[in-house]
Amino acid sequence: MLPLNTVEKQAPSKRLPSWMKKQLPLGNENSFTQSLLDELKLETVCENARCPNRPECYSRKTATFMVLGNVCTRPCGFCSVPKGEPLLVEDDEPDRVAEAAFRLGLKFVVITSVTRDDLPDGGADHFRRCILAVRAKTGASLEVLTPDFQGDLSAVDIVLSAEPEVFNHNMETVPRLYKKARGRAIYERSLAVLHHSKKTKPHIITKSSIMLGMGETNDELMDVLADLRTVDCDTLTLGQYLAPTLKHMPIARFVPPEEFDSIAVLARSLGFKKVVAGPFVRSSYHADEMAGVNLHPEHSH
Repeated sequence: MLPLNTVEKQAPSKRLPSWMKKQLPLGNENSFTQSLLDELKLETVCENARCPNRPECYSRKTATFMVLGNVCTRPCGFCSVPKGEPLLVEDDEPDRVAEAAFRLGLKFVVITSVTRDDLPDGGADHFRRCILAVRAKTGASLEVLTPDFQGDLSAVDIVLSAEPEVFNHNMETVPRLYKKARGRAIYERSLAVLHHSKKTKPHIITKSSIMLGMGETNDELMDVLADLRTVDCDTLTLGQYLAPTLKHMPIARFVPPEEFDSIAVLARSLGFKKVVAGPFVRSSYHADEMAGVNLHPEHSH
């Protein structure tokens, strides 16, 4: 790991380090998933956020559903999801998400959304309806990755009322970088959302995610991990930040796999129940395994 209180600066390079190169999966399951999503007119964070794991996840016949449209009301510096005038909420979207989960044979479903500061409840009731529709159609376990609802904890309560197995809200980065990376988000507000979830529904797993390589120091990162444990956050993912375009926040450095491993050890020592860390790790990457759920039990041996 780097010495504490330092940030390693790397000269911009067109070449990715060797550990950031990934082989594409073989087979046609990738196109099956894409065709189904197209047919049901569903958005995924996999596609809108340009996730490097999309081919792998689609080939596993899974995806992270992104509801409430694909236009976000917040201009975050790290994210490639389109910003602007949000779309109308589609009342039948929960049923379409449930149908996709059913046809993919999923036993663990992850649902996220764009941030909808234009809606009175920030889209919380839509999350609730999606959870209930998927569970009724499939019996699957669910993880929701929510926005901060502008700190409205009654909106968090609406989501929690549907009893998702995992409540996820991402811290994304360290407080010093919030203005540049997260725009109108507030660090303490995000912590409060996670704290409220655990305090209100202690049996629901709480989860968060942090991107590395934005310019954070190790001291700053450890402070965030300590804060997450202070609010009893159960599980954690850490991955490499990748700038979607040259217009987005630049990559400060590429974090080597062995450094991710060291940080994961430190995180576990703080009391996180599960930690997954690595260059390609994303918030919902292999989320079923983190939650201890077999994605496709009929394929087990």
